[in-house]
Amino acid sequence: MKLKLKIVPGAAQDSIAGWLGDALKVRVRAPAEKGKANTAVEKLVASALKLPQANVTITVGKTSAHKIMEITGLSKTEVIAKLEGNPEIGKTR
Repeated sequence: MKLKLKIVPGAAQDSIAGWLGDALKVRVRAPAEKGKANTAVEKLVASALKLPQANVTITVGKTSAHKIMEITGLSKTEVIAKLEGNPEIGKTR
């Protein structure tokens, strides 16, 4: 499944802030240089979904704040349920 993301690199802490329209807003401490923020986003989302990092890949927007992530191993319904059911994630849909 494909998931739209809005990334905020250089944040004070790593967190999934919640929904911004149809995109998931993700904040990471890593800077937006040499793919560091992208790797941090993949690790954070994989952890939140309880998936191996190999199942979570940024496929579009590698140098943009707006990205599309490909997630394998879960359906769209399962991904949304896991994200919305996680108390660590903001609910600003």
